[in-house]
Amino acid sequence: MQEFSFSTRIFFGEGALERLRRVKNRKVFIVTDRFMVQIGAIDRVISYLTECEVSVFDGVVPDPPIEVVAEGVNAFEKCQAETVIAVGGGSTIDAAKAIRAIAKKILNIETDKMECFAVPTTSGTGSEVTDYAVITDKAQGVKYPLDSQALRPPVAILDPSLTASAPASVTADAGMDVLTHALEAYVSTNANDFSDAMCEKAISLVFRFLPLAYIDGEDLLARTEMQNASCMAGLAFNSAGLGINHSLAHAIGGKFHIAHGRINAMLLPKILAFNANLSCVSGGEYSLAAKKYQRIARIMDFPAATVRLGVANLIQEIEHLNHKLRIPSTLRELGVDMVQVREMRQELITTALADATYATNPRRADETAVGNLIDQVTG
Repeated sequence: MQEFSFSTRIFFGEGALERLRRVKNRKVFIVTDRFMVQIGAIDRVISYLTECEVSVFDGVVPDPPIEVVAEGVNAFEKCQAETVIAVGGGSTIDAAKAIRAIAKKILNIETDKMECFAVPTTSGTGSEVTDYAVITDKAQGVKYPLDSQALRPPVAILDPSLTASAPASVTADAGMDVLTHALEAYVSTNANDFSDAMCEKAISLVFRFLPLAYIDGEDLLARTEMQNASCMAGLAFNSAGLGINHSLAHAIGGKFHIAHGRINAMLLPKILAFNANLSCVSGGEYSLAAKKYQRIARIMDFPAATVRLGVANLIQEIEHLNHKLRIPSTLRELGVDMVQVREMRQELITTALADATYATNPRRADETAVGNLIDQVTG
């Protein structure tokens, strides 16, 4: 038996922030970062909370460490918040989810008595609708994916105007994170008809609208469609799971401080080739993953008369997209210290195989296979 469910209410499109006007007579705790404060995004959010007492915690940083979550919990307790609003990218929403969950447990707050809104300002993680949050232990250089339904925000507000301020590089990295989520969930061992439908739509939206959002950040149609794609991919992988692309991205990104979406994008062509495993044909049949990649190629109108051709062209189009977005293909191009990569190789392998996201990858990998993937992305 399988299940596909989501409890998050999603308000989307231009003017979605109007939903916040319904929040009245509450002590509101906004979780964000300093950049959102500096560009006036938080003032804009507060302008909808005219009948509330608002406190702002702006200490979130990329790949939020455990220490930031602890600071947020202390700030939450001081203001005695009744409503949490996360305003920012995936790191901010992840931090807010962790802060809310820990604060509820420490302060013994009943779930139905604490409102929570996730307001993404980038289109990438889908964190606004998932049970996951990634917190970093900087001392160990490890990213820990948390997984609990208690983390899922009850309300998501997708207002594309908030994403217009995202720099082109952030738009690129976040958008490729969406594509990775959708492609991994599509071939996951837990994939189902419902998650597949979300993945197929998300993938088509990314290929069409990510280049447009990258070129012109003020293109609100492109921004809207990328927000929708991000949310749909989040719903899909929340049900189906992810794979080795993410487990390797957590390991490599955590050690070398590479933006999550960027390292996902760099790995993606290599992972598709690994999962498709075109050199192994059993009983005249290619793997299910390979055949599903061919289906995506057909949906995107890439040449795909055969499984082999479809997989090859899907990989090629992803490489072209990375090139358009100025995402390097190897760690060497990115400027990572090659000596450090060699020294940490075994640790990266062990960490990737132990990561929870690896569990639903369609093809099993031993240490040699993971090492080969690391070598490919090293350059």
